[in-house]
Parts: sequence; C-alpha cells; structure tokens
Amino acid sequence: MDEVFDVIIVGAGAAGLTAGIYASRAKLSTLILNEGAVGGQMVLTEEIANYPGVPATKGYMLANTMKQQAKSFGCKIKSNIKITKYKLEGEVKEIELEDGRSFKGKSVILTPGGRPRSLNVEGEGEFKGKGISYCATCDGDFFTGKEVVVVGGGNSALEEAVALTTYATKVTIVHQFDHFQAFEHAVQEAKKNPKIEFIMESELRGFYGNGQLQKVAIEHLPSGKTSELTTDGTFIFVGYQPNTESIKGLVDLNERGEIVVDSGMKTSVDGVFAAGDCITKRYRQVTTAVADGTIAALSVSEYLRN
Repeated sequence: MDEVFDVIIVGAGAAGLTAGIYASRAKLSTLILNEGAVGGQMVLTEEIANYPGVPATKGYMLANTMKQQAKSFGCKIKSNIKITKYKLEGEVKEIELEDGRSFKGKSVILTPGGRPRSLNVEGEGEFKGKGISYCATCDGDFFTGKEVVVVGGGNSALEEAVALTTYATKVTIVHQFDHFQAFEHAVQEAKKNPKIEFIMESELRGFYGNGQLQKVAIEHLPSGKTSELTTDGTFIFVGYQPNTESIKGLVDLNERGEIVVDSGMKTSVDGVFAAGDCITKRYRQVTTAVADGTIAALSVSEYLRN
C-alpha cells in the first residue's frame, strides 16, 4: 500500500525548508519535493548578512543548515525531480513525477518560490552576483561609497533607489518611458534626493567588465543612440515572477500569477496551503519566507487535527 504523507511540501527554499522543520518536528510525516537544488534563492545569494542571530554567511551554507535541520527531525527530501501532474482536490492529494513515481499526502504546502524578472541582455548572466543584483536590501551594503545604476520605474525601483543612497555616492535610475509607474510620493522622494540622477526613455543593452561589472550600455530609445556608463553595480527592478506556471488553474492566482492565500496561508483548495515568494505579498526576504513557512506548517497541523 502506498504511503500517504501527512504533508507534501513542493519546493525547498527558505519557506519550504522551514515548513519541513516545523511539520516534521510536530511528528507529521513530511516529504519535500524540489525540482532544483535545495535552497532556492538562498543558493543564488552570495552573502546573507541580515538573517537575525546568524553572522554574515554564504547563502548556500544557510540553506544547507536548514536542510540538515529538517532532515534531523525526520523530514524526507527528494530534489532534482520534475513534477508533471498535481491532483489537489479531495482528502488525499497526489503529485506525479516525470520518472513515473507518485506521492500522496493528506495536505500540500506549495512553496515553488519565484524569480526576479531579467532584462535578458548581453552579460546579465555573466555578472549576476558580480555587480548585478535584484535586491537592494540584500546587497546594498556591498556598494558603500560606490556608484550604481537602478533599472525600472515602478514603486520597487524608486523606493530601492532611495534606500541605496544610504550606501552609494550616486544612483542613476534608467527607465524606458518618459514617466514613472510608481506612486507620486515615491516619485517625489526620488526626485528630491540629491544623490539620484535620471536617464529616461532609455533601456540597458549590455553589461561589461573583467570578472566584475564595470560599465553598462544604454540606448536612448527616441534617437536610437547607444552610450556607455561606468558603474560599480546595477540593481534590476522590472518585476517579480512567481514559479506558478505549473499550478495555474489548480488554485486561485492573482493577475501577477501569485497564489492567493489568507492569513493562515490557506489557498482556495481545502488542505492546500502556500508560502514564500510565490504568494501575494509585498516584501520578499529570507525572513519573510521563513515566517510564511512557519505559519503554513502550523496551519497544516491544525487542519489535520480537525
């Protein structure tokens, strides 16, 4: 007879691993299914310096610590797998893998994470983590006393640009339109900051350097002319993309593809919860993902008791 887990967690980033720690420590039979390497966005972060109680550490090291902690409580983890089908309705849920295996659970926590939208221009992959960042809160401190570029024109771009002036001597915002999509107060706060300059109606066309980012190519859209700007770093804020393509139509998503949850991380399907960067939320940090995962696991415990 197939084993039916108390909870199956999809994704092994900060939210999924935390849910695994809480659920397995509560003596729930717990399985984490993860399509990539364990750790999610943490693994892609060179250094995490703002996780409470933990001195600055490599992202992969924090991820590995969480993984070992979950396993120590009996949580099973299967990584580098490919999920082909979800059956989330009914009392027993089932998840099928590409290799033919399937796993059943009384509940499911979806933590597939997400990813910052890329510009998809030359050099972006090469200098990711070597001058290119998608998180000012995470990496701003590394650019103390340096000049940086911010790409984007929404609330995140302008708010993070202002935050970066705490560290950087100069912040240049590059935006493709002649106006911003941000709230007026965010626009005015950026405009009145003496450290911020603006290059409007322009797009980045390439990143260049020798091991570390040194300059960017910028095209002025109305004229088609391209110029180069020397910079120590570039922060890209052109949106965030949740990894929810495979569960579209199975649970309620908002217009951005984020999973809609209540305060207990419950989705629109009974017995299915979600946590981390895939859900509707404003801030995306390791600490917020950990909080989401905690709440989701506690909600699963309550769901199973009832």
